[in-house]
Amino acid sequence: MEANEEKLKAQARKNGFRRNNGAVIRAVNIIRTDYVQLDTVLSALQPKIGRAEVMDCVNYLTEAEYIRLRVIGTDRQSTLADSDFSDLEAKLTAKGIRLINGAEADPCIDL
Repeated sequence: MEANEEKLKAQARKNGFRRNNGAVIRAVNIIRTDYVQLDTVLSALQPKIGRAEVMDCVNYLTEAEYIRLRVIGTDRQSTLADSDFSDLEAKLTAKGIRLINGAEADPCIDL
């Protein structure tokens, strides 16, 4: 019984990660032609999605090259590993735009 419960919890986490990735990339897409501050994305998604989950999604979307991060108000590209979440803003890449428009698919993102 416990093994089955653990499997169900693991599947729920996977499904949540996919849904959250979709919500985060759609939030970044709202201002497709410009950067949006990560704190603004977080505010739009709370309380349904918490800060830790948004950070996890931003990390995945950056590493998968769907979004680009930079330090707010500069041209300096960055990552969550190198900068504080609140100091960053995000923009879709060409790959991210293709994903949003259905030209690409990712098993870790539900749109």
